[in-house]
Amino acid sequence: MSERSAGAAWEHLRRLPVWLPPALLTLAVTLTGLGSAQLWRDELATWSAATRSPGDLARLAGTIDAATGPYYLLMHVWTSVFGDSTIALRVPAALAMTVAAGLLAVLGARLVDRRGGLFAGLLFAVLPGTSRYGQEARPYALATMLAVLATLLLVTALRRPSWARWSGYAVAVAALGLIHLIALTLLAAHALVVLIAWWRGPAPAGIATPAHLDAERDRRVWRWLVAVVPVALLAGPLLVKARTQQSRQLNWVHLARLDDLTALPGGVAQSSVVGGLLVGVAALGAARLGRRALLPVSAVLLPVLLLFAAGTVVPLWVPRYLVFVVPFACLLAGAALAAVAAPAALVVVVLAGLLGLPDQAALRRTHEWPRSAPVDYAGAARVIADGQRPGDAVVYSPRHSWLFLDLGIEYHLGDPPRDVLVTEDEVRRGDLWAAECPQPAQCLAGTSRVWLVVSGRHAEPLAAVPGAKGDALRTDFTVTQVWQRPGLTVALLTSRPDR
Repeated sequence: MSERSAGAAWEHLRRLPVWLPPALLTLAVTLTGLGSAQLWRDELATWSAATRSPGDLARLAGTIDAATGPYYLLMHVWTSVFGDSTIALRVPAALAMTVAAGLLAVLGARLVDRRGGLFAGLLFAVLPGTSRYGQEARPYALATMLAVLATLLLVTALRRPSWARWSGYAVAVAALGLIHLIALTLLAAHALVVLIAWWRGPAPAGIATPAHLDAERDRRVWRWLVAVVPVALLAGPLLVKARTQQSRQLNWVHLARLDDLTALPGGVAQSSVVGGLLVGVAALGAARLGRRALLPVSAVLLPVLLLFAAGTVVPLWVPRYLVFVVPFACLLAGAALAAVAAPAALVVVVLAGLLGLPDQAALRRTHEWPRSAPVDYAGAARVIADGQRPGDAVVYSPRHSWLFLDLGIEYHLGDPPRDVLVTEDEVRRGDLWAAECPQPAQCLAGTSRVWLVVSGRHAEPLAAVPGAKGDALRTDFTVTQVWQRPGLTVALLTSRPDR
């Protein structure tokens, strides 16, 4: 981008509301290729939960995934109105990221200046992580939006205290806790700012306030404490219940290690090079802001450090759980960009976008990680649809895995063959997995054709099925044909003539 064209672009941006360009850019980016990647395993869990009745959702929350229960209820309402297509399931996330970008620009304008807010929002819009979680039917985009909203309302309440403003803050924080419990670590940053504002006044806390309101500082801390009471009342029981489900919900997570911290920027930005660039520019912005950096710096560091400390003792460390801190890193970066000429700042934003293009393209192919290991549920479903006959059955291996083979096939096939080994489906169990027949040979009796769906690539799919299920299939069936799709193998089994 030439200096003249960048300067002209800046003049156009200056005439618009500070929130509008970041919001429009984020909306355009997140809607691009919104339905390109298949629903991945976590999104299949969302689909399964969202399409259940409220009563069934309550049973699910009592068994597993209570922490995500409020989000599932929200998505239940959404899908009841807009359907459960891939795009419909992901639109709420795209809209949430759009609002987050606009709110970030406003927050930046309050804490830094208009230029800082604008560049923060634009930089946030082009991050691959913004697209990744803005195109996923999971709660992370909503948590990001609510984190920025709650912080903006906190700044507003500290600058011009009133019960109405503190009430708005209370609602935003309570919603944040219900949508994403771990995002409540953001309250540590809010508490620090409120404490310093109470102890030394708003200015040392980085919050500019009218001089005649300095006498309000004693009331601020008490109003903040009252404002977080709804969080304890609503999110407290949810946290207690989620704690009892941790062994099932997070059995795939390992204890945190020091090198996990170094990988975090690339994890939340969904690009190592863009994440590194963001950290570097954000550090420059923090140095420039001085004490005004207290809120955004603590909003980044305290949630990260708290989750890491907890993750060294309890398996909790998952980088995507910290996506909600990214806007605050962008705010710091925006402060650095505001210190240079507008054309140069726009060049940095464009550079970040260009560096992230390979990751942007990859995440629109698959949401699986690594990107080179997609799972083609739709391809496997097409194989079955093309050859399915009345009376056919289907068997999955493994059944109880986070790949959700049965949900993936059911979502894409619509009317799948009879799941012959199921004795109680996941809805009746109040779970994400169905219960299978303890004596597979008996349940398979009378079935002449079975579609076997196995995770991974297998030349001999029957050999990949363990236990009694595999023994029963190998005894009574023979492989007629095998299809291999990315991440999956489909085999048509027919009963042996001598059976």
